[in-house]
Amino acid sequence: MLANIANRDIIITICNMKLSDKIRYLREVEGNLRGLERAMTQQELVRAIEESNRAKRGNGKKGASISQSYLSQIESGARPHLTNTTRLLLAKFFQVHPGYLVDDPEGYNAQLMADIHNVEDKLDLWLVSGAERFRRDPELCQALLTLAQNKDSRRCLLLLEAVLETPSLAERLLQVLRPESAAAPTTTPTVTTHIPAGVGDRVKRRTQ
Repeated sequence: MLANIANRDIIITICNMKLSDKIRYLREVEGNLRGLERAMTQQELVRAIEESNRAKRGNGKKGASISQSYLSQIESGARPHLTNTTRLLLAKFFQVHPGYLVDDPEGYNAQLMADIHNVEDKLDLWLVSGAERFRRDPELCQALLTLAQNKDSRRCLLLLEAVLETPSLAERLLQVLRPESAAAPTTTPTVTTHIPAGVGDRVKRRTQ
């Protein structure tokens, strides 16, 4: 299942995609993440969004939602654009940046970084992308975001290399700075971490 999701991640980064394709893709990924081994249906997606918003409100009242007919129009191409409210609603549910939920421009390729001349910008974009991929591991996700937000992330990684190459230094630093991590066994958390939209936005603006 994870291999299939990884393959779809590769496809989505090298192909031009319409908004309708992206919504279908996100339904498929969300269905697999929920153990359905298939795409969520449009109606299942509508119910899941309503339940998610109701739980966050905490008062049992119905929160923001989207209709199945509206979703169907988006996926069929009858409605080519989302309203800003609906875009934010879907982006929040799927945990993607709102700017992702538009048609890719002709000739767009998310992996073509040739026009980004600054090494630091390339590295920061890579770190933010990694944080998105590992958002279900909150500590790792936050570590990658912290690196990306540093004004000299390249230097930070070079420093990390020097620390790891020094015998026992990493363990000593861990015991001093993160004693709870040094004592606890390594586990993989299942909590989902939201990626702050401003982080990716900040890096992208710097590259333009």
